[in-house]
Amino acid sequence: MTRRILLAFVGLTVAILVAAVIPLGMEATAHEYHDYVEDSINRARTAAGEAEERLGDHHNGPILSDLVATSRRAGDRLVIFDTGGKVLAGGRPTAAIPASLIAQAKAGATPSRRIDDQLIVVVPVQEAGPVLGEVALVIPTQTLEQRMMMFWLTLAAVATAALLAAAAAGLGLARWVARPLALLDTTARQLGDGDLTVRAPAGSGPGELRRLAATFNTMAGRLETLVHGHRAVIADVSHQLRTPLAALRLRLDLLAADADERTAAELSGALGELARLSRLVDGLLAVARAENVVPHPVPVDVRDVIMERVDAWVPVAAERGVRIDTVVPRRVTALLGEGYLEQILDNLLANALDAIGEGHRVTVSAMPVMEGVRVMVADNGPGMSQAERDRAFRRFASGSPGGTGLGLAIVHRLISSSGGTARLAETAGGGLTVILDLPAAPPVNALPAGHPGTASSAG
Repeated sequence: MTRRILLAFVGLTVAILVAAVIPLGMEATAHEYHDYVEDSINRARTAAGEAEERLGDHHNGPILSDLVATSRRAGDRLVIFDTGGKVLAGGRPTAAIPASLIAQAKAGATPSRRIDDQLIVVVPVQEAGPVLGEVALVIPTQTLEQRMMMFWLTLAAVATAALLAAAAAGLGLARWVARPLALLDTTARQLGDGDLTVRAPAGSGPGELRRLAATFNTMAGRLETLVHGHRAVIADVSHQLRTPLAALRLRLDLLAADADERTAAELSGALGELARLSRLVDGLLAVARAENVVPHPVPVDVRDVIMERVDAWVPVAAERGVRIDTVVPRRVTALLGEGYLEQILDNLLANALDAIGEGHRVTVSAMPVMEGVRVMVADNGPGMSQAERDRAFRRFASGSPGGTGLGLAIVHRLISSSGGTARLAETAGGGLTVILDLPAAPPVNALPAGHPGTASSAG
């Protein structure tokens, strides 16, 4: 905004200067040239008046010589012709007098013409009768050109000063308006990233911006109260449920140890539901923690994290007869919260292993893309319908009978808080692919020599 306001001020000033200064300069220049020509004509007429008496009796007296000498001392050249074109005084001029000017003067006109760097003025010598001759005044135009140059330089200096003043005023106004807007924009981004404690400064800028900042702060305060209250309820309820659930599980385990076969089967079903309820409570706690943390993104070596988490899940996958492959052609670095990628991969791998059975495969891959880094976790299991994929990132939206529906919600929260996106797609040939687009970061230190660029682990 600062740049746009400054450009608008400068552009408007330039337009005004171009519309006003250039015509003014051209008019003043034309007026100066006209005055210069008129002055030259008057001087030539004065010389013609002095020469008229001498030309009448064809006598070349000392007055004509004095006029010629005076003009020469002034840097000009005065030449007097008779009616036949013969030079009576002044000698041969430095520039040829155009015959057209002589002819016009013989007809009683007073012509003038600028040739190269000289102004030539020709006036007739006459009183009341016929033309007795012509007086030609040849004047160098260096003085005129210097005066015009100084005039244009003065106009340029004034225009430059006006342009600088407009730029200074525009810059001051732009900063006065743009700085509070920039602070408000930064505060809004921080609020959108999850930091509900931020507030916009409301003491600077125009009155409209101060009122906007005050309104924003009121909204942020109410939002903080609502969200913190919501999160506190979830966290408190989840935390308080863990103790009675653990006690209930212990009591059921004791009852199952002393019960008969039929009762033990019933108790086993109850323990299964209790385990599901415990997972749900743990998931709610995980969601509450994820929502309460404001991330501080750091560069993360995506390949190293993928290798580490896949190595940790390979034994679990092997027990279920599932193969996990990794495809990371080269080092890629993403920018997200510390430890977030590990949590994301753990949730996605756990969901994939729960959704597929023996003989299936999970592939974890990463690659650089135009927007940053893309991480994909794909399986060749039953997959999801389009409707299930549309609601998969909502809380408690589970596609499996025993699922809590919180794993993908946690993934979505961790990804979005770091400035990335998550979406689901169908795997070619059947299955589900989770596509994560992460912000790019400058590359971290190079891996040791010999570290594999593409690895594969089998379970």
